[in-house]
Amino acid sequence: MPGENLTRDEARERAALLSVDGYDVSLDVRSAVTGEGDTEEGAPRTFRSVTTIRFRCNEPGASTFADLIAPSVTAITLNGRDLDPGEVFDGTRIVLEDLAADNELVVDAQCAYSRTGEGLHRFVDPEDGEVYLYTQYEPADSRRVFAGFEQPDLKAPFRFEVRAPEEWTVWSNGAGERHDGVWRFAETKPISTYITCVVAGPYHYVTDSYTRDLGDGATLEIPLGALCRKGLAPHFDADDVFLVTKQGLDFFHDHFDYPYPFGKYDQAFVPEYNLGAMENPGLVTFREEFIFRGKVTRASYEGRANVILHEMAHMWFGDLVTMEWWDDLWLKESFADFMGAFSLVGATRFEDGWITFANRRKAWAYRADQLPSTHPITADIRDLQDAKLNFDGITYAKGASVLKQLVAYVGQDAFLEGARRYFKRHAYGNTRLGDLLAVLEETSGRDMGTWARSWLQTAGVNSLTPQVLLGADGRVEELTVLQDAPESHPELRPHRVAIGLYRLTANGTLERYARAEADVDGARTVVPELTGAEAPELVLVNDDDLTYCKTRFDTTSLETLRGHLGDLTDPLARALCWSALWNMTRDALLPARDFVGLVLRFAGRESDIGVLQMLHAWANSSLVHYAAVDWRETGGRLLAEGALRELRQAAPGSEHQLAWARFFATVASGEAGLGLLRELLDGTSAIEGLDVDQELRWAFLEQLTVHGAADEKDLAAELARDDTASGKRHQVRCLASRPSEAVKAQAWAQVVESEALSNALVEATIGGWVQPSQRELLAPYAQRYFAAIERVWEQRSIQIGMDVVRGLFPSLADSQETLRATDAWLTAHETAAPALRRLVLEARDDLARALRGQARDAEAAGAGAGAAAE
Repeated sequence: MPGENLTRDEARERAALLSVDGYDVSLDVRSAVTGEGDTEEGAPRTFRSVTTIRFRCNEPGASTFADLIAPSVTAITLNGRDLDPGEVFDGTRIVLEDLAADNELVVDAQCAYSRTGEGLHRFVDPEDGEVYLYTQYEPADSRRVFAGFEQPDLKAPFRFEVRAPEEWTVWSNGAGERHDGVWRFAETKPISTYITCVVAGPYHYVTDSYTRDLGDGATLEIPLGALCRKGLAPHFDADDVFLVTKQGLDFFHDHFDYPYPFGKYDQAFVPEYNLGAMENPGLVTFREEFIFRGKVTRASYEGRANVILHEMAHMWFGDLVTMEWWDDLWLKESFADFMGAFSLVGATRFEDGWITFANRRKAWAYRADQLPSTHPITADIRDLQDAKLNFDGITYAKGASVLKQLVAYVGQDAFLEGARRYFKRHAYGNTRLGDLLAVLEETSGRDMGTWARSWLQTAGVNSLTPQVLLGADGRVEELTVLQDAPESHPELRPHRVAIGLYRLTANGTLERYARAEADVDGARTVVPELTGAEAPELVLVNDDDLTYCKTRFDTTSLETLRGHLGDLTDPLARALCWSALWNMTRDALLPARDFVGLVLRFAGRESDIGVLQMLHAWANSSLVHYAAVDWRETGGRLLAEGALRELRQAAPGSEHQLAWARFFATVASGEAGLGLLRELLDGTSAIEGLDVDQELRWAFLEQLTVHGAADEKDLAAELARDDTASGKRHQVRCLASRPSEAVKAQAWAQVVESEALSNALVEATIGGWVQPSQRELLAPYAQRYFAAIERVWEQRSIQIGMDVVRGLFPSLADSQETLRATDAWLTAHETAAPALRRLVLEARDDLARALRGQARDAEAAGAGAGAAAE
């Protein structure tokens, strides 16, 4: 709609004009269950929203606008003067003219429940028919629930009241009580619109409390709560959620010296959630998949703990102190990502969290930073569509990696003291980059300007490669670190790195025997501290993962890894080597079959379960995207055989056994492999210690369905066993995965031509539709994709638009023809929405990278490489 995409210039103009003193928001959501609020057939179900905003204007007589996305508005009053909704409301904005110095705006609207996870989402549980509501706003969807000034730097206190069905409980940011059928909530501290929140429904709710002595006789008491759907209550391990929560609160109080400022601390696990979680103060929302219905590995618990701590860090970085505009989104997300890992290692049982960070989070950053859409950590965000797409691997994981480098650069004490001053100086306010740099200069004594220009205001990732010159005595005469950068982003940055030298020991392990820290700056840096060291068999130039870079290897080191990667005893060093080899595969420096061969040879010896699961994902991606076409069948067979071999050899009942079972479920093919999956499902075969629980059953059944070895009848029977919201999502995914032209046509129509599916079922349908073994079935949709995406982008919500444009791009039609078709669309649509073009450009880059990888793999085959994999 016109006006829905707020620009930065508009936001700055409005912020200069207005100061907001407070909001009173009254919602009536009884229509969620009664059917009241339904409009004509095909129109959305609605609820009543009445908003009162008190605000000042610096220029009396001026004009501005309030934001609201709603099907209809009943009444608008400005300073006691009735405004005609038909004249001042266009569907997204309310024009406000002739403002006074002090103003009161009252808007009475009918707002729409959402099925896309944006605004006030309404979910009907298929298991028991219960209705659940929750809100999700970032970056700008509170305007789908109440009228407001939808930008982060117009903070204000909020008071909510909600009328809900009698049997429901309602939660919001502040503590609430029910009186005369109305839930009323305590006024919040000044916060931004996008972090207000309401959750309502017959949720299962568990409580606890946290107490801390603040000194001088003061005690901080924080009521804790955790909630989920009733259907998930039997699986809800709230005790572990509370354990991590309390550990995090202790950690952040110890290090931030600023008491948690928002009263209570509820955590809601909600259905059909688009994000991992959202940092609403006092009421954090999470995707309910963090409640595990079956057995999962330690990596899943670690991942959940990391997200809990990430969101908790936001209470200070983001909620207490908020960025002025989305350009500085990193001021909250990069810090929360870093603090999540920092506190995970420092406060919980997950002491190896930095390994996961190095292997998983940074992989996300490296990919994002090599796309044509890469941007500086401090980005140029012109409007809300730009902002939506910038919740990416650069803002989160690269930013966190750079902060880890910053801690090495200024020292941990100076970094944390800077954070403490930042909170106290800007509490309940808004900041820019310069505000943070100012406190860090104070605490570290370093000039932060040069560091910021190199790390925060330029894009791209550097590569660091060791160069070893040996003397006549066989010792290191000179060790040099070479730094390079891509032509598109040629910045060479200062890196504080550790260089580790490794060699094989008498008992066959690969151990570090020398280490030096150095400041790498420029194209060539000599490391004199390592001169005279015994000749290394492996040089790791970013040992301990202090900086953000792609690690390369000299010839000797690469050959050592080919033969002895599994002999590396240090799990972090091993994870860094795996990550480097994966980057080499993506960069077409290492043939895909060689990477698959390394996984087959060494993954079974990997002790860290998170690294193992990442290797499974990378091996599968190597085969699907980077392997030569004529090797795919062979590679698939080798992966299936290797996965089954490791599954049978894994310790019974271990998490490694579970990980290999899940991997086998993604790569099994052929009569024997599929037959075993069927037997494990039927119970006619068993693997000692492997519990084929409901989640694993769906994983086995999906692979059978993909290959035509299970049908709609099988899926219906499985849904009868698991007639839950989770089961329904699995069934929808499996239905779309069937190898049939009619199935693919139906799934395409459901996602592209219809709005009947919720966001979660759109995601499930796309996930089932895209199957690497069904390339021929999907090929006809390449041209249909390019014909449809602009219309989809214009007509659907931005979340669904992103899901469709990303998920249905014809990446499996991996040919020069598809690349040319993509280029033709980009050329013909130079004026299309920049956010849409960005998504297509990113998909095009992934496709071009895949084709380069396939060419490299084919070249290796011609040269006789890959024999080890065979």
